[in-house]
Amino acid sequence: MFLLRVAIPDRPGSLGAVATALGTIFADISAVEIVEKHDDLVVDDFMIEVPPGTPPDMLVTACSALPGVRVLWVSHYPEHWGLHSDIEVVEAMSEAPAEAHEILTDTTPATFRCHWALLIDRDTRHVARATDVAPVLDGDHGDVFGDLVTARIDILPDGWLDGWSETEIALAPLRERYTIVAARRGGPPFMVSELARLRHLATIA
Repeated sequence: MFLLRVAIPDRPGSLGAVATALGTIFADISAVEIVEKHDDLVVDDFMIEVPPGTPPDMLVTACSALPGVRVLWVSHYPEHWGLHSDIEVVEAMSEAPAEAHEILTDTTPATFRCHWALLIDRDTRHVARATDVAPVLDGDHGDVFGDLVTARIDILPDGWLDGWSETEIALAPLRERYTIVAARRGGPPFMVSELARLRHLATIA
């Protein structure tokens, strides 16, 4: 299973052309989601299942051969993650409001197609909750995220933590004393629309 982020010209037939190109390498599209729209461009995420042994560069080659199409990111995607919509997360938080902070943290990787998420206590700067594959941080390391009050997109430089490479992050404060941190190792950068969605979910939690 791969997740493919592609910039496509915003004109009729463009999405179908990408789907056809992926079909030529026997890629099965499980889901497509619009990430961001501009005047003449749409950024879409494709969740794709490919035959065993298919290298990711075949996906890139198939899409890049189309006029005006750019592959922004391709990576393996854990099948057990699935895809969560913002509405599904809101519904889950509404059904268990006392656990809303934890639900938002746990669902962030699948909702935003990122690698991990942390819930940081702004008062102590300690990690209150972490998803799988998130780094283990002590109190001092909580300072690497800087300002925890302002919703923003940032980059943690290579070596920000021993053994960790450059990491893209998006942060959004919750109404109480917590801040959610979503992270991607190796990209792609978080888009403004993704930060807006994260911020909206954080205010609900």
